[in-house]
Amino acid sequence: MLWRRLPELSGWRFLLLGIAGTAIALVACSSPAINPPTVLPAPQPTPQPTATPQPTPTPIAMPRTPTPVIIPPTSTPFTLPPTPTPITFPTPFPTSTPLLSTADLVEAVAPSVVHIGVTTANDTATGTGIVFGDGGLVMTNRHVVQDGLEIRVSLSDGQVLTGEIVGLDSSIDIAVVRVNTDDLLIAALGDSDAVRVGEDVVAIGHALDLPGGPTVSKGVVSALDRSIVDGSEVLSDLIQTDAAINLGNSGGPLLNARGEVIGINTAKIPTGDGIGFAIGINIAHDVALRLVAQSSVQAGFVGIEPLDITPTLADQLSLPVLRGVGVLRVVPGSPADGVLQVDDVIIQLDGVAIPDTLALEQFLRSHPAGEVVEITYYRASAGLLTDSLTLGERPG
Repeated sequence: MLWRRLPELSGWRFLLLGIAGTAIALVACSSPAINPPTVLPAPQPTPQPTATPQPTPTPIAMPRTPTPVIIPPTSTPFTLPPTPTPITFPTPFPTSTPLLSTADLVEAVAPSVVHIGVTTANDTATGTGIVFGDGGLVMTNRHVVQDGLEIRVSLSDGQVLTGEIVGLDSSIDIAVVRVNTDDLLIAALGDSDAVRVGEDVVAIGHALDLPGGPTVSKGVVSALDRSIVDGSEVLSDLIQTDAAINLGNSGGPLLNARGEVIGINTAKIPTGDGIGFAIGINIAHDVALRLVAQSSVQAGFVGIEPLDITPTLADQLSLPVLRGVGVLRVVPGSPADGVLQVDDVIIQLDGVAIPDTLALEQFLRSHPAGEVVEITYYRASAGLLTDSLTLGERPG
């Protein structure tokens, strides 16, 4: 059947081909003319520099980190922390004794203060004392009791006892009296080397022998290391005070603000206003103990009226020495009589320098009567001289 229709199909084929050709011709007539493409020369590649081949780097082999060896820690021994040292703060005073009001001070010390009445061959005298040791030992001034034929010691409770002189020391004006009782309150002693100028002090004593108990006066320490020269009598190592000291106060205590005895009241300058003196308790107590132990031993005595030589005075007198003790007068019959002369200057005793009266008295306190010492002195007509001198006993 197909073959039968072949001519029919061929006619349709030719028709389709004609239509297609007509369409192509129309398109070709309507399109602009296409110029043939210009052929450009092919671009030449820019020559590249020849790269020198680099050697392939050899990789660096890093050393292997060694594996750390772990050592087990040594056990730390357990120690207890040290006990902290406590912090201490200095106290304003060398002792912890509290400061007292004047009224409390007097009340505390009054039982240790005694009234001393003395009957002499021609008169009576009065003074004060302070209890300083067991067995009824009372310290006072030598000049209070030295001429006493009878000594009466009145206590704060009204008892009146008979006193007996244990010993006297005229080099420092100290005496020890004993009463037959053990029922006495011993006074607290301070340190006179620690006393300062300007500190408050209180003096207690039976001033003018007035009835009604001891008199109290208050002042300050005015000066230290004072010396008083009255003819051949010399008092040294004195505390100067403006606390009132009158007749009857002699031998009584000078107290600090803690109620401690720092001095024994001894003298007042009659021409001065508010100038009194007390013997430092350190020296007074040492002498008192020596008198108790050796009542027959007396401090040495030279027998001169002294004068302190200072550099200014030495220059005025054209002396070849700057310090020493000048001789204003020689006591007749004394150890110095026949050895020293007026205007001599004592330089040394037994090799110990004697620059002033204080040093002379300190030397004599430690060298008793009867001891032979070597004395070095200056004399204008002969220069330096050395002699032997036997110390004597102080008169009175």
